Amino acid sequence: MLYHHDKRRCFAEAIGDRGLDVDSYSAVLEETSVALDALRKAYKDNSIPLLGLPEATSDIESLRPVVERCRRDFDTMIILGTGGSSLGGQTLCSLADVGFGPQDGSPRLYFIDNVDPNTFETLFSRIELKRTGFIVISKSGGTAETIAQFIVCLDAIDQCVGEEKATDHVLIIAEPGDNPLRRIANSRNLSTLDHDPGVGGRFSVLSNVGLLPAMISGLDPIAIRAGATRVLRSALEAKSPAECEAAAGAAISITLFRDKGATLTVIMPYADRLSNFGLWFQQLWAESLGKDGTGTTPIRALGTRDQHSQMQLYLDGPKDKMFTLLTLDVANTGRPVCAANTSDSSLAYLNGRSMGDLLSAEQKATLTTLADHGCPIRVFQVSELNEEILGALLMHFMLETIISAHLLGVNPFDQPAVEEGKRLTRNFLSEMDVDK
Repeated sequence: MLYHHDKRRCFAEAIGDRGLDVDSYSAVLEETSVALDALRKAYKDNSIPLLGLPEATSDIESLRPVVERCRRDFDTMIILGTGGSSLGGQTLCSLADVGFGPQDGSPRLYFIDNVDPNTFETLFSRIELKRTGFIVISKSGGTAETIAQFIVCLDAIDQCVGEEKATDHVLIIAEPGDNPLRRIANSRNLSTLDHDPGVGGRFSVLSNVGLLPAMISGLDPIAIRAGATRVLRSALEAKSPAECEAAAGAAISITLFRDKGATLTVIMPYADRLSNFGLWFQQLWAESLGKDGTGTTPIRALGTRDQHSQMQLYLDGPKDKMFTLLTLDVANTGRPVCAANTSDSSLAYLNGRSMGDLLSAEQKATLTTLADHGCPIRVFQVSELNEEILGALLMHFMLETIISAHLLGVNPFDQPAVEEGKRLTRNFLSEMDVDK
């Protein structure tokens, strides 16, 4: 495996009463056999198209000319979308840019996933539209926020370069069929790509939704999918649930929920490049499991920052959480800390250490402190962070979510409550003129 999943500190023998009883955990782990069998069947008959994505290659080759043109013709790429249409791409692209701009001649990518008017005014004041491309992503082709974003941006492009040339600046990703985005695309002769109708937005990171922005930013899509393939294969070929890390993770989470009241699940990466991973996981877990009065609430934290903002609550607040740390082997890496230059003897512990040494010590301190306070905590350890390892982590958590849904008896692929909010938004917009 490309990561080590350390689960020891989730059990009572390691952390005390808040930890799992081995027999209870083993019983729930055995329950995941049904989910694993369902995944194997779905893989064979392609009833869950997500499971076929890691091993696909033809779609990647079809994206390469699009990527080449975007990297050649544009200094800036704006990705319009919300939720799963944005968070997967953001997670992947964080490997290439953590906020300081692109390298190797790639265009600067901005993911606009909200409809704050100030954001758009600021955006248009900072970019050169003549050298800007737009990717518009909505699975249904009818997401109100994305359509509003797109119409505003299309108007700005029209005014800058004219309607005829504007077609060269826009690419739409939506499922096939009759939907608003497709109708706009057809009326304006805009380029389109198909969003797989069988892959929901929050599970679409390994499709063109996530891979196209990643490729534009210079990442290797083959390596991303290779990492995902290794995790998927390990799950499908597992001779028992105990050999499947995603099944084990689901069993830990659901047993802690059922037996120990762990209604909150904290995910805490120790790498700025994984900051968006936490946001992606939040949607994946919450929208897939929060149904029929069940589910646990995901909380995204970031080490070391949130040791200074959330750790007090975690250690001394309600005992209702489980913790997942994502850690990197960073000792002896980074710039040296020459504390001797300050002539302050109290900083001697830093002298001769590196930035990586400090981050490594912080990871260990958080793990040890949480465990010492009886908090159930597991760790995903990786030696480095690259496309293959990120692909593996993404697939692990998608599988873990699907298996957890089976244990809870809910459908991981729908979102009925969200659809109600979308309907009300349309109604309230329609009523605005009536209220005046």
